[in-house]
Amino acid sequence: MKKTLSACLLAACCAVPAALAGNGPDTLAQPAVHGPQALRAVLQDVARAGERLVAVGERGVVLLSDDNGATWRQATAVPVSAGLTAVQFIDAQQGWAIGHAGVVLHSEDGGEHWALQLDGRRAADLEQQAAGASGDAARIAAAQRLVADGADKPLLALSFADARHGLVVGAYGLALSTADGGRSWQSAMERLPNRRGLHLYALARHGSDLYVAGEQGLLLRSRDDGAHFDALQSPYDGSYFAAAVLPGGRLLLGGLRGTLYASDDAGESFQPLVNPIPASVNGIRVAGDQLLLANQAGMLLRSDLAHFAAQPLPVSDGLPLAAATVTADGALVAVGMAGARRLAPSSQPSRAD
Repeated sequence: MKKTLSACLLAACCAVPAALAGNGPDTLAQPAVHGPQALRAVLQDVARAGERLVAVGERGVVLLSDDNGATWRQATAVPVSAGLTAVQFIDAQQGWAIGHAGVVLHSEDGGEHWALQLDGRRAADLEQQAAGASGDAARIAAAQRLVADGADKPLLALSFADARHGLVVGAYGLALSTADGGRSWQSAMERLPNRRGLHLYALARHGSDLYVAGEQGLLLRSRDDGAHFDALQSPYDGSYFAAAVLPGGRLLLGGLRGTLYASDDAGESFQPLVNPIPASVNGIRVAGDQLLLANQAGMLLRSDLAHFAAQPLPVSDGLPLAAATVTADGALVAVGMAGARRLAPSSQPSRAD
């Protein structure tokens, strides 16, 4: 794209320089880099696929661990070398990963093999078709720019409700949905009140409620599983990089300089939360009975779900963290600039490679 991603986005995604991130059109034709160096890749997300851990990152790297993060190996087949930004599994077998160049990848075997379902060129074509049907001149012009920009369309967050229904969002307001597990996609940009094309950084789901959080305090909510979205009054004008909904319905938002907000009424009102570390929050995840927040200072903040009281855990010697999860044996695994780190029950970090 003609624009460049903001420094905020780079922080939120633990991005690497463009020459390393693999976000040009040629990355669609080249499979992921393979070799020992992949075990030291910058990683941007990690998810559970049953008892397996699946981590994704730069140059299309997908790492798998079947021993709770103690050791890792590379996935057998990833068809692109675009930087991957997020991953989600709905069960032990089926999962999706997204990233630069508008890629959406799908796995049916727990992350071992991946197939390309969508790329940035196809995403732009879909929006151009939808814009043309709408007759909206401004939208048509914006869609034409998307097409002219080629494949360079970073996707940054995804949310699948089940094996069929999913939404992916990203930079410059890009949003697409599927109702058949990714076999086909439709532009969802007209559903989101985001005329300025602000970056969309985070998705959070609770039942049929779906939240989108992004740049400059953008906050949207759907009460019908993504069919329609309305803008919410944001308590904050800065960017949100992370969002999650607790089992009881409490919405959490995290952003620049450690900003944290909570809502107990589906986004109608918000209360600030105390964050002991004033570093940008890159990821929030509900993991079992714990709440995990990964931040730009290389720390995990851990809290129970009933009462928010963040306990900082240093993980990566100050290198930014992007995400974290709980393993099947109860340990914590965090990923980011330092790759993957496992925190054993003693909470002492060790490099997982």
